[in-house]
Amino acid sequence: MIADFFRDFEIFTEQEISKVIQLFELRVLDKGDYFVRENQRCNEVAFIQSGIFRSFYTTPKGDDITYCFRFPNDLIAAYSSFITGNPSVEAIQAISQVSLLVIQKNKLDELVLENQIWTQFLKVIAEQQYLELEKRVFQLQKETAAQRYASLLKNQPQFILQIPLHYLASYLGITQRHLSRIRKEITF
Repeated sequence: MIADFFRDFEIFTEQEISKVIQLFELRVLDKGDYFVRENQRCNEVAFIQSGIFRSFYTTPKGDDITYCFRFPNDLIAAYSSFITGNPSVEAIQAISQVSLLVIQKNKLDELVLENQIWTQFLKVIAEQQYLELEKRVFQLQKETAAQRYASLLKNQPQFILQIPLHYLASYLGITQRHLSRIRKEITF
């Protein structure tokens, strides 16, 4: 699974893929466990083999705002913390049991020093993250909650029913009651 992830970039040799895979460590988290908490430094990136994560932040009033979901074959990290070394402004929590392959930042840094192909890879990942963030901002500004829900349903139909309604409503920026109305209107 992770080998195919790297192969899809079409820039790595099989030897480079084998080398990087050996640097990852398997980790299993239970539902409710955290990959990273708010105010914790993030010094690792993980490849999701199975399970679902949510990224969220806490408002001054104490409300959790879910702004992102991550699914199998995605990478996860608190990227701003990972890049800057500062404490994370977000938390990343498993909303189902998850299986991860985790690599430490210092090991990625060593790869970059050894071979420029890893700099190219990290650049592509950063570009993908930017495009995803831009898409999310435009969705929030231009689309209705029903359109955002339909998009999530289209892109991740096999996982949508595993996401608790209160996280889904938070992600869509609506109440659970409004989400229930939308779900009734959209048939599976």
